Amino acid sequence: MSNGVALAPLRRRAFATVWAGGFVSNVGTWMQAAALGYYVAHLTRSAGWSAVVAAGEFAPTALLGPIGGAIADRWSRRAIFLTTTLAQAFFAAVLTWAMIVGHPSAGVIAIYAVANGCMFALGFPAFQSLLPELVPASELPAAIGISSASWNLGRVIGPVLGTLVYQQWGIPWVLGLNAVSFFAVVAALLTLRLPGRPPTHAPLFAAIVDGIRFVRAEPGLRLTVQALCLNTLFVAPFIGLIPAMVEKELGGGKRAVGLLITAQGLGAVAMGFVFGALVERHGVRRVMTTALVAGPVALAAYASAPNLGVAAVALVATGSLYFAALSSFSSTAQLRAPGEYRGRVLSTNQVVLGTVYAISVNVEGHLGDTFGLRTVTIVGAAISLLVLLVLRVTRPGITAVLDTPSALSAQVSVPTD
Repeated sequence: MSNGVALAPLRRRAFATVWAGGFVSNVGTWMQAAALGYYVAHLTRSAGWSAVVAAGEFAPTALLGPIGGAIADRWSRRAIFLTTTLAQAFFAAVLTWAMIVGHPSAGVIAIYAVANGCMFALGFPAFQSLLPELVPASELPAAIGISSASWNLGRVIGPVLGTLVYQQWGIPWVLGLNAVSFFAVVAALLTLRLPGRPPTHAPLFAAIVDGIRFVRAEPGLRLTVQALCLNTLFVAPFIGLIPAMVEKELGGGKRAVGLLITAQGLGAVAMGFVFGALVERHGVRRVMTTALVAGPVALAAYASAPNLGVAAVALVATGSLYFAALSSFSSTAQLRAPGEYRGRVLSTNQVVLGTVYAISVNVEGHLGDTFGLRTVTIVGAAISLLVLLVLRVTRPGITAVLDTPSALSAQVSVPTD
């Protein structure tokens, strides 16, 4: 497996600049997330308020994702992402000021979370849609893997730095550093010089509906959305339920939670840096199907782990395979969507992921309280494997469509980005 293939996008100046800026911002984001999580929990002594703040960041993704995708196909993607990033920096600066002059309530933190989540939901499809304009198509899977690895690497480093800064200088410093970190992205975007794109004049709602129809009509994209639903419904909940697994099944405190979250993140980071090489060698279809089958197996091993050490090792594998599946879904969407549909196609994945995950993690969490989290997690993994087996028997070759060119994409007039 060639590291040269996996890391090739970093030799592209435009991509490397955006990646570096995004990494700095990701570290700041996770620094703040860890600090605010502790601040709200300590202030309210309520798990409910912590959930409200977390939902505030997450819910807008499902609600505003289609709008973000439509405007990414309508106007300059660089300008959209630049605007939403500056808005996030402004919100973070306001929260920093509020923390300096007083002690904002959990309600204020929740309002901030919603505002920040809205900007992320509106800007993220534009960022994703920029990637094919920064690297050639042959390097796109590697670029997707490396970009997502940046997020997970920030998730590993950020909470550690955030905790240290919080303990040494207080939470205003953490929030202030996050506000400043957004300007790394701004600086990177300002260096980009991208060709103009023909304007789209279709009404916004009509454009959203048109994007949904395109995904439904394109066989490869339709299959990918179905696979995303399956994986998110039965595998993805493990991410949000790591603290509960520690508390109810494995034993341990904050350090144990941190260890398992870090293990999952390290698996995702490792996969991010080799994903491009895997696709180059085996193709995106084989990588996707392998991850869909092996992911539930690793998840069952994690849920069956007799102790924390074994659970951590299993979570490295689970995080790696789950990330491989997500990157495969994103790569398929990027490769099969023509330029003028790209933002809406990518936002469809975003909406599906956000909506199904919000449902599945809550259902699995409540079932875990009744039947035991180990049992529910293993059953979910088994159901996922059973569905895949049934599809293998009743619809052999169903994934072969991913190896064929997209006929619909060829029929659409693709602008030169």
